[in-house]
Amino acid sequence: MLFVGVVLCGVAVSAAFALRAFNENLLYFFSPTQVVAGEAPTERVFRLGGVVVEGSVVREPGSLTVEFLVTDYANTVPVRYTGVLPDLFREGQVAVARGRVDSSGVFTAEEVLAKHDENYRPPAVAEALEKGRAASGQ
Repeated sequence: MLFVGVVLCGVAVSAAFALRAFNENLLYFFSPTQVVAGEAPTERVFRLGGVVVEGSVVREPGSLTVEFLVTDYANTVPVRYTGVLPDLFREGQVAVARGRVDSSGVFTAEEVLAKHDENYRPPAVAEALEKGRAASGQ
């Protein structure tokens, strides 16, 4: 009986560690409207997706830092990223960034992904854009 009890405790502890690791590695997606509304977590990494606003991309001279705006047509969130942007990154195109929101409301991205062709939009981004267009009356 002692052996069975030890095995059960070991399985329970292993399951608890596995669930904790799984929960910590989940990446949730939020639209700009959800970020502006405060629904996005401030203490963990998440994905932000939307359309890069035309004329909003500003590069700091002599560095890899770039700032741009992402919109779902209802709300807009400023994004700051330091690194090499993907080749397909363009104003007016869909982008998904992974990072977190700082205390000033700027999304600091660790990674930026761009869509891969004219017809594809990640389902979560497409849904957020449709909701944003409906909310803004476009």
